Amino acid sequence: MWSLKAWQSRFAPGDKLRAYAEWCNAVEGNTTFYAVPSRATVTTWAEQTGPDFRLIPKIPKRITHELRLTNTDEELRVFLEAIEPLGSRAAALWIQLPGSFSPGDLAVLARFLRSLPIDFRYAVEVRHPDFFTDPSRLEELLVQHRAEWVPFDTTAFFDSPPTSDAERDAWMKKPRMPRRDTALTDRPIVRYLGRDDTARTVAGWQPWVERVAGWLREGRSPTVFVHTPDNADAPALARLFHEEVRARVPGLPGLPVPVPPEPTTLF
Repeated sequence: MWSLKAWQSRFAPGDKLRAYAEWCNAVEGNTTFYAVPSRATVTTWAEQTGPDFRLIPKIPKRITHELRLTNTDEELRVFLEAIEPLGSRAAALWIQLPGSFSPGDLAVLARFLRSLPIDFRYAVEVRHPDFFTDPSRLEELLVQHRAEWVPFDTTAFFDSPPTSDAERDAWMKKPRMPRRDTALTDRPIVRYLGRDDTARTVAGWQPWVERVAGWLREGRSPTVFVHTPDNADAPALARLFHEEVRARVPGLPGLPVPVPPEPTTLF
């Protein structure tokens, strides 16, 4: 996402991820879902970010969607070898499962989690509605493996019909997910989808501001990703969310101060 065209006019010139890291201190590694990057590419990601930056790479769809977590040893080895240069920046490996992956497949997920190296943290995103009707079995499995459940909160987005082309496109593609705000580990991860209208996006995330502030007071270290249908304003909105949480948790450090895209002059 750090290469999104809409963001570049706000970023200082240079390496795109380095510029993004001046706005936010975490990013979803969605590109790894579609193809395993080379070690050289991942090395540049590490070079453009500080050691405390959180990059959460998604495990490739070849593993999660095509092989459905079965007979994946070689594919997993290639992926883990590729992302090794991230070091501590790989805050968690993100296992996004297809909507057809149901509670009946929990034994498959259990075997897969047991096969993973203990060097990483893991975070699982499910989309089958039955997991939300009775979450206890999945929660027990994830707790056993120190893995987090990643909620994708789309309740604010689907609260009323779309009003723009971007919203209509997202309306067709995004899953209708309930709000789930239970942390299973000390590193909860949240995905939130707002609207084109900033006021509606901000209103919709108010429950998360309170929840995240509470997690911080408990000593947890959450990561929150803010989306909108076109994501054009996502970095600025993420910073605004951070400031709203910070107003409730004064000890929370601020985000970096972005470098202006053009040098400031007197004329």
